[in-house]
Amino acid sequence: MRIVSGKYKGRHFDIPRNFKARPTTDFAKENLFNVLNNIIDFEESAVLDLFSGTGGISLEFLSRGCSPVISVEMDSLHYSHQRKIHTKLQDKNWIPLRDDVFRFIRRDSRKYDIIFADPPYMLKELASIPDLIFEHKLLKEGGIFIFEHGKDNNFAEHPNFMRHISYGSVNFTLFSATAEEKLQEETAGE
Repeated sequence: MRIVSGKYKGRHFDIPRNFKARPTTDFAKENLFNVLNNIIDFEESAVLDLFSGTGGISLEFLSRGCSPVISVEMDSLHYSHQRKIHTKLQDKNWIPLRDDVFRFIRRDSRKYDIIFADPPYMLKELASIPDLIFEHKLLKEGGIFIFEHGKDNNFAEHPNFMRHISYGSVNFTLFSATAEEKLQEETAGE
């Protein structure tokens, strides 16, 4: 796993062979962050990374100056891997947590500038995750939710839909905390 930009650019962290996680490819990650550079000011943005797996996406946000970066991962092996990296980096702005994502969403009262979620593509609750994010009001106004998912999911009709990006078999849908309000304003003006 390689960090592609920011203060930790070029740092490599080996992923154990027995990992069940499917890390976001370097190609998809680099291209996604190129898109995000045009719409997000990373400096001091509060980030929540759900289903954080290897911690690679969290590290990209951390490397770009986001603070705090909270990573939520249930799998003990993946969480242990994140803790090892955390010990090496000694970066107080990264907070890896071992928790069930759905339980965390229901009880977290903080608001974030950026939320990233990369659930297992076969997770039966996958399609409900965008609604949960907005029902629990986890994004600050103007915040962005980035959802990584398989090709079989389409969220274009979601009221907070912003944009869909595809890199091979990796799909990202971006949602905005203000997309629904903008649509309502546009509709009211017609």
